[in-house]
Amino acid sequence: MRTITVKNVEFGKGKPKICIPIMGKDLDGLKNEIESLNGLAYDIIEWRMDHFKDILNPEEAQKAIQLVGSLLKDTVLLATFRTSKEGGEMAISNEDYVALNKQMIDSDLIDFVDVECFTGDKEVSEIVEYAHAHGVYVVMSNHDFHKTPDYGEIVSRLKLMQEKDADIPKIALMPQSKSDVLTLLKATLDMHEKYADRPIITMSMGADGVISRLAGEVFGSCLTFGAAKAASAPGQINVADLDRVLEILHHSI
Repeated sequence: MRTITVKNVEFGKGKPKICIPIMGKDLDGLKNEIESLNGLAYDIIEWRMDHFKDILNPEEAQKAIQLVGSLLKDTVLLATFRTSKEGGEMAISNEDYVALNKQMIDSDLIDFVDVECFTGDKEVSEIVEYAHAHGVYVVMSNHDFHKTPDYGEIVSRLKLMQEKDADIPKIALMPQSKSDVLTLLKATLDMHEKYADRPIITMSMGADGVISRLAGEVFGSCLTFGAAKAASAPGQINVADLDRVLEILHHSI
């Protein structure tokens, strides 16, 4: 399996890397959130663009990425617009989604861009090709905040993302039972050991799914999300606690 190394952070080897989302609604909010990261343990920052109130205004979006990129210039940066249909803060047309992601890629300030797998084949292909042509990696994602599909469907979606040339396939699912968490973990392990030739990210959300955010090194998920202040998804753990547990597990394996 190949790993991905960005700014001395190697994804796909060792303990899962810690990602903290920032969700400021305006420039001051983003600046304050970034300043509050001092002293925290993390490997990558995800800018959740859908929380920024003026993100669909290209001029305001440019100001925002310039601010984020300048303050986090030595940090691995993932730009994500999470659409409302996959649990995000706002709806967006496919045309605007493509344009916004291309704008972020053109900024030369991001290392990864999140592309939702089921946006549309044409749009996904266009963004992936554009990102790779400009030296940006793609986290291809799928989220279900209501349920967990069966084992075969989870593996199928991750394999589909790999076929669509994702650098890191990602799936996040809501369990309706503890058995759903086991289904997600089994699918993760089998994808990692049998089918994946690149890093993957998986998680089961909510209280029942917390174990999946901690056990990535055992089952094969290369990254986990921690909360600095507000969580961007159900079940996210405080980043300081997350780092301590991951370190303990890493030295026990």
